[in-house]
Amino acid sequence: MQSKDFIVTFSQLGDFLLDEKNADVLKQWSVAARNENAWFTEDNVLLSIQNIARYYLNKSELEDFVTANDLAFTNPPKNVGIVMAGNIPLVGFHDLLCVVLSGNIALIKLSSSDSVLMRMLIARLIAIKPAIEPYLQIADKLNTADAVIATGSDNTAKHFEYYFSKIPHIIRKNRTSVAVLTGDEARTELANLGNDIFQYFGLGCRNVSKLYVPAGYTFDKFYESIEYWSTISIHHKYNNNYDYNKSVLLVNRIAHFDNGFLLLREEPSLVSPISVCYFEYYENDAHLKQLLAEQQDKIQCIVSGQRRIENSFDFGEAQCPKLNDFADGVNTLSFLKGI
Repeated sequence: MQSKDFIVTFSQLGDFLLDEKNADVLKQWSVAARNENAWFTEDNVLLSIQNIARYYLNKSELEDFVTANDLAFTNPPKNVGIVMAGNIPLVGFHDLLCVVLSGNIALIKLSSSDSVLMRMLIARLIAIKPAIEPYLQIADKLNTADAVIATGSDNTAKHFEYYFSKIPHIIRKNRTSVAVLTGDEARTELANLGNDIFQYFGLGCRNVSKLYVPAGYTFDKFYESIEYWSTISIHHKYNNNYDYNKSVLLVNRIAHFDNGFLLLREEPSLVSPISVCYFEYYENDAHLKQLLAEQQDKIQCIVSGQRRIENSFDFGEAQCPKLNDFADGVNTLSFLKGI
């Protein structure tokens, strides 16, 4: 297969995913995914599928993506292992896309939390273009890999670094995302920020888990603007986390804010538990810049109104990465060209 063949195949997958005629098929997929992982609700699965189709699988954007990164196929193709995470639905798809677009073979180590949905997507790709099958290999072991892209926690990253030390690799660790507020945000902006916090129950590295707010900031308007997310507490796993974390804060007499489904706690750390969002005050722009610089290696993305922070996303866009929004800021295609 040539580059143009891969582009056409992936764009046809995007067309399939966005076609309303296939709604029943996608519903079946979402039910199967939910049965495997209770965090993968139907809404979350469909949101992930739609975002992938819209932002990754547009034909003209795929062509621009390939051209901009000056992809050149190696002969023979390399075996590139992908250790996929399973925190949100289809989170490893961008790596799969990059490996195949580069003309290499994806050796896919599926997460036990997200195996059903990814298998269905791969099967659909093969149904669209049977010739792509050799490039999509589900594997239990990656001992034949010429290079590896692995995503996991800080602890598993240590094992990845050791196990894959002798071959080219990208090892991703824990990251999270933050929001910068000024106090001048409109209610619509704060409502959009609610999406950044709550989509996928806050389990993604692009979910906002920390707010930077100006000294003296009050959260009344923020809480009022995200009230429409109150139904998240219907989900038993989320609500169990909320009840537990609230109990911890109360028992330990830790100061916090509470609106019945989101706990806010002043804390310098970035990664907050499910149902909790940390916040930290800043005195001025210089202080804010310092705080962000101290945590830059742990921040996946920043959201801010009018993108006032360099390279940030608008409120509500955290979970809508484009093709060139590489995880951890590491260009996957540049890595693949160098193996």
